Amino acid sequence: MRKFRKGLMVFSISAAMVLTLISCGKKQETTEDDGTFDANSERIQKKTDEINGIVDKYFYFDTDSKKQEEDYYDGLMAGLDDPYSVYYTPEQYAEQQKDDEGKYEGIGAVVSKNYDTGEIYVVNPIAGSPAEEAGLLPDDVFVQIDDLELTVDYTLDAAVARIRGKDGTTVHLKMYRPGDKEFYEFDIQRREIENVTVEHEMLDGNIGYIKVSQFIVPTAGHFKEAVDDLTDQGMKGLVIDLRGNPGGLVDSAVEMCDYIIADDSSVPGGAGKGMVVYTEDKNGNVIDENKCSDGHSVDVPIVLLVNGNSASSSEIFTGCMKDYGKATIVGTQTYGKGIVQIIHPLSDGSAIKLTIAKYFTPAGNDIHEVGIAPDVEVELDESLKTKVRIDHDEDNQLQEALKQF
Repeated sequence: MRKFRKGLMVFSISAAMVLTLISCGKKQETTEDDGTFDANSERIQKKTDEINGIVDKYFYFDTDSKKQEEDYYDGLMAGLDDPYSVYYTPEQYAEQQKDDEGKYEGIGAVVSKNYDTGEIYVVNPIAGSPAEEAGLLPDDVFVQIDDLELTVDYTLDAAVARIRGKDGTTVHLKMYRPGDKEFYEFDIQRREIENVTVEHEMLDGNIGYIKVSQFIVPTAGHFKEAVDDLTDQGMKGLVIDLRGNPGGLVDSAVEMCDYIIADDSSVPGGAGKGMVVYTEDKNGNVIDENKCSDGHSVDVPIVLLVNGNSASSSEIFTGCMKDYGKATIVGTQTYGKGIVQIIHPLSDGSAIKLTIAKYFTPAGNDIHEVGIAPDVEVELDESLKTKVRIDHDEDNQLQEALKQF
């Protein structure tokens, strides 16, 4: 199995987090000889003017001042050396907000990045999407988007912004398919994508099955509706499938945990009754706690399916279920993204996404760059790894999950 260090999606925050960020955002006084970056310093201004002078005198092509400015802000964030901290243009920020609501314009594929190799790849095309219809497969690697050849340092957010576009427009993609070591080219017409993140059904033996593909604003509500519907049908056990789920909004994962875990539950040696997840800043200060409080719980046996693409909010959910002994975890080691980002809007409609904290499971476990080990480890059959849709009866991981009841 390939070991990935990758990530996706955005974390919601409490007012306390915002205040913490603002209070830490005051400009620090620096001196000219301490090596601290200050864009207004004489040293930086002098070098910038020197570069601009050379460009103005010798650069062959026309310059795009707007692009230069946007790339300057990109550079400020890239200098943090954190792949999860990025700059959004006003247009990109608007698209991000649409994404969290469950609708956007694009090709309909979950995309991630392998930070060890620099590859940006398809996790899975969304069912019925232009990406699926065109023939994109899981693990296909993006080589070129329109006329842009991707380099190893190209950011995931920038790639997603290029893949997306207005409904009816076409994007040209050159992809590398590792399975057969060939390059493929696709012309895919974008359209509005409705991201349905929760699907459910009743399996044989009155075992409920819920697939959660991402954590966005509507996800928790749809998850609770699915649990209630299966309960009304006489559910005796529940499989929750988070395979390929790259994460998303923390609030959605917390609300789903809250619906399953009893408010007065506790983990031996843990952080307190009903704790779902808590976060600490770089100084070890607890800046946010999320606890169960809805008075609801689910009292049937639960099995949770995960894999190496189950990341961030998926791991918050998995860590909570595991620590409380509420679910048996089946599959392979999760991704290992245990850090928290916020999106901070700027005055001109743009925004920055910034890593501000690390999160911990109810038992106090730090899973960053480690992941969560399954209780029952089982790899997906090799022949199934590039299939977009897998029938339940051939899905060996699901069949192993069903054996746990």
